[in-house]
Parts: sequence; structure tokens; C-alpha cells
Amino acid sequence: MDPSRVDLNRVDLNLLVAFDALISERSVTHAARRMNVGQSAMSSTLARLRKLFDDPLLFRDGRKMIATPLAESLAKQVRDVLDQIESILADGTDFDPARAQRTFTIIASDVLSVILLKPLRARLAIEAPSVRVRVSPPAVDDAERLRRNQADIVVTPREAFPDYPSFRNTFLFSDRLLCAVDRHNEAVGEELSLEQFSSLPYLATSCGRSITTAEAQLDRLGISRNVEFSTTFGMVPTLVSGSRMIALVHERLALAIADQTTLRLLEPPMPLQPIHLLMLWTSSAGTDPGHTWLRRRILSLVAELDGATGAQRSLGTSSRLEDCDQPAVAGAA
Repeated sequence: MDPSRVDLNRVDLNLLVAFDALISERSVTHAARRMNVGQSAMSSTLARLRKLFDDPLLFRDGRKMIATPLAESLAKQVRDVLDQIESILADGTDFDPARAQRTFTIIASDVLSVILLKPLRARLAIEAPSVRVRVSPPAVDDAERLRRNQADIVVTPREAFPDYPSFRNTFLFSDRLLCAVDRHNEAVGEELSLEQFSSLPYLATSCGRSITTAEAQLDRLGISRNVEFSTTFGMVPTLVSGSRMIALVHERLALAIADQTTLRLLEPPMPLQPIHLLMLWTSSAGTDPGHTWLRRRILSLVAELDGATGAQRSLGTSSRLEDCDQPAVAGAA
């Protein structure tokens, strides 16, 4: 198709919306569901798109639909055009959280649910009583879920989401990994040796995507563990309390529920990198006033929590805690 010879009066620009859905979903059925049309109607639309661009755009390879090189090259251009149109047509009125009725889906781990989303829910109950937050656990297809608008926001460690540059994103905070033992565990003194770490009963961690960033770091360092139990990170404080086990725990999580556990926190006997938490969303959500309000509310809450965490550190809630480095990450709220 020669762009210089296209007469826009003869082109149905709604085809670009269908193209975006088809390329995002890589499925006629899913694209039809996304656009609330029948599968046969979407198949006819795909045929029209193929004629318009003089290209197959999508072809079947086994059970998958594969995009052609032309379709891949057009995907971002079409999405950018649709973003601009949405921005032009967007309602200029401000989002009123006190009156809005809306549900947001946030992909986040159990740790982040305790650290961030629980206090967020408490504030929304006052500021936005009819706004609901649905929390979905991390999975291997988080990037696709975000692209398909099956989630509004992903909050994730940067280290666990290598595809983060493909999305709009902003840095939230860093978190340290500390060693946790029960305060009555007499096998551990004021300091922990590497030999003790490797020999004591160990509580390993797992997550929806695969191995956690903590366990991955230990593996890279060649640190052996005497694994007695495995769980998600969010359960570590509860399961270590009153046990003989040792584990790695997020500092912010341990501080957030310090009054509910009997933990003692120690510096790890090995060099561990901090975890950098990001908030990600799609470019199409950037012009949504409600989405913008939610992102800004999360960022302001993070600032509040940073102050509270600093106060807990200064009171000596945990052992020899130092501030985490906070790298600059591209993106804006």
C-alpha cells in the first residue's frame, strides 16, 4: 500500500482499532471478545485489513497466530496514533475519586500487597469509597496481560521483569534483603556466619513467575542452603516466627508487620543486591484521568511509607539497617 496515494475518505479508520486488537491478542477469537463483536465479524475485519495493507498480517503456525514483519513494524505506529486520538477525545474533566465507581486490577505479589496495597486500600476507603482494587498474583504472562488490558498496573521488581522498558514505568522504591530468625533462636548470635546460613534449616521462597530474585542471587553466588520448607515471600515472617528456620526477608515487609511477629533481623553474611520496585502501565492508559489519579496516589503513598520506614529504622526496629540506593528509571506518572 502506497501511503502517498491513500484517500482517507475511503478508509474506515476503525480498522486501525481492530488491527491493534488483533496484533495485541494474536487471536481472532480474543480480539473479537476484546472489541465485543462476533468471531465471524472479526474474521471479516481481518480480511479487510489484509486487503488494505496487501499483506497477510497474521498467519497460523500450529496453534499460534504469527504476525508478519509488516504487521510487527506497524504495531507501534498504529498504537501511537490511537493514543493520540484517545488523548484528543478524552474527557477533559478531572477524575473525582470521591464519586467515581471503578475497579482497577493490579498485578502484585503478596509482599507488595502487605507493604503497599494494604495501606492503599485503607486510604481509598476514605478518599474513594466506590473505587475497588482487584489484586492479581504475578504470573509468567504478566507482560501479555498488561498489553491486553487485563490489568491496569503491574508492580514488580525490576530484576524479575526484563521486558519493563517496553512499558511506561516509574521507580517506586528499593528494598533490602535481610536474614530473619526467631528472636528466641539461640543457635544464632548477634551476627550470622556463612556457615550458619548454609547449615541451619532454611525457608526457601518461590513466586508465580519462577525462582525469586533472592534465591536467584544465592544461586549465582553458589550459596548452599539446608532447605526445610518453601513458601511465598509474604509468608516468611509468619513461618519463621517461633521456628528454628532462617530465611531471607524483605526489610519493608518485616517492618510493616513487626508487631505481629517475633523476628530478629540480621545482616546477610553474603553480598546481596537490593530489589528495585517499579510500577508499569501501558501507553494507552496514560491519558486516562482515573488511571493517572491512581498512579499519583500510589506515588504519594510511597513517599508517606518511606518516611514511616525511616522512622522505624531510626528507632532500631531492625539491626544495622542502611538506606537502599534508588536508581533512576525512565517513566513518569
